[in-house]
Amino acid sequence: MGEGQRFQLGTVGALGLSVISSVSIVICNKALISTLGFTFATTLTSWHLLVTFCSLHLALRMKFFEHKPFDSKAVMGFGILNGISIGLLNLSLGFNSVGFYQMTKLAIIPCTVLLETLFFSKQFSKKVRFSLTVLLLGVGIATVTDLQLNLLGSILSLLAIITTCVAQIMTNTIQKKFKVSSTQLLYQSCPYQALILFIVGPFLDALLTNQNVFAFKYTNQVLVFIILSCLISVSVNFSTFLVIGKTSPVTYQVLGHLKTCLVLAFGYVLLHDPFSWRNILGILIAVVGMALYSYFCTRDTPPKPTEPSTPFSQNESESDPLVSAEDGASVSNEGSPQKPPVWNSDKDLHA
Repeated sequence: MGEGQRFQLGTVGALGLSVISSVSIVICNKALISTLGFTFATTLTSWHLLVTFCSLHLALRMKFFEHKPFDSKAVMGFGILNGISIGLLNLSLGFNSVGFYQMTKLAIIPCTVLLETLFFSKQFSKKVRFSLTVLLLGVGIATVTDLQLNLLGSILSLLAIITTCVAQIMTNTIQKKFKVSSTQLLYQSCPYQALILFIVGPFLDALLTNQNVFAFKYTNQVLVFIILSCLISVSVNFSTFLVIGKTSPVTYQVLGHLKTCLVLAFGYVLLHDPFSWRNILGILIAVVGMALYSYFCTRDTPPKPTEPSTPFSQNESESDPLVSAEDGASVSNEGSPQKPPVWNSDKDLHA
């Protein structure tokens, strides 16, 4: 099997792993949030990252991959930025309606394209831009409902978009510049991400939910689902870095919207969530956009060189990144900006 074929198989595997793990963690978090009432998304994300780091450290001790130290300032800056982007995404959902939050997520793709064009001189063909437009239109029709605007929520959304775009571009750039694998980068950046969210998580969750994570009643059932969520998050986080490293930040965002459509379909088929012709039409248009994007990228883009090989193969980071809000980790209420929003169990599947 040639190098190009191995790279394509690795890319397909990374994409498949990302979809499966992300949808799985949405199901798990749905049970935690809606059924068991555990609504502390940012704190849970910090636990996800901590478990991910411990798992990778164990894998390192077992020599599944090789530790490759590089620029410590770059790692620290990247880890802190990633942690901040997750917190801002949760805040954005907390202080905005779900409709406006979905618009925030849709804006990440054009923002990433703009940044890569301006600062990295990356060229996107007209056909690729057209396919992205079709994709965004479909996801917008399927997911965006109301657009309640407020000044604080808009500022938080803008900051969330910028930090998420920069963090995802850095993921790709660092792996290429320092010739490190996704596993090596995730292992070194995880402690900084976890520390940031571990510190701000309880305060952020208290602001969004009016509840104290330390006062929550942790039953055996809650603990089982928290442990399961943390274990799945290892795959989610690893596949996020793997997908961005093997493809691009734009492709990762396209994949994220595919996961959104799958979550909507899952909610309708298994959970009997409300579903309308608008959802169906939007998903169909989004699928056409994703198919066009894949076709044009495959035709126009030459095969990428393989990343440094590691025996540890497998995740995003929610979060999302990351286990981000994109993966159903955070929800909120469409309350007015004058009072702290309260979580709404009906929103977590669509967030």
